[in-house]
Amino acid sequence: MEQPLHVPELAAAGGFTLRSWRLSDLPLVREASEDEYIPLITTVPSPYSEPAGVAFIERQWSRATTRAGYTFVVECEDRPVGQVGLWLRDLEQGRASLGYWVVKSARGQGAAAAAVDAVTRWALRELRIPRLELWVEPWNTASVRTAERAGFRREGLLRSWQQVGDERRDMFMYSLVRDQV
Repeated sequence: MEQPLHVPELAAAGGFTLRSWRLSDLPLVREASEDEYIPLITTVPSPYSEPAGVAFIERQWSRATTRAGYTFVVECEDRPVGQVGLWLRDLEQGRASLGYWVVKSARGQGAAAAAVDAVTRWALRELRIPRLELWVEPWNTASVRTAERAGFRREGLLRSWQQVGDERRDMFMYSLVRDQV
């Protein structure tokens, strides 16, 4: 049996740190569950309850155990403010994908950009993954800026790509290949 992945602590720009999940991160899960959008595109529970929050954190731990990917809490000055994940489902084809969110109270402070940049550099340089991908809804200009600041390039529009809530939605496809950095 393969060993679980080790989720390292990564330093990011702007004083942000990326680390593994802890049960003490339940307030972060609660705040994220109250967001209009985060529960639609993630497994963050809504409505929130403590057992559902614990189950969410345990799912994050299981991603490393099952080798599905790395999931990090984004933290600034000991305050957790979001999540970034590196998902390895297509690793055999030389691809991995990223996903990220930041709670409303911490938006506009560079957390997502710092987190995506740190995970991207680590994935390309240390893990030697040839290609990283991420998907962003066209209306989500903050997320578009985050992807582009981290060096991702828009490849196109994927029509009706993902189920979000009760509807299929278009997504911009972004990629970053190891040769670009």
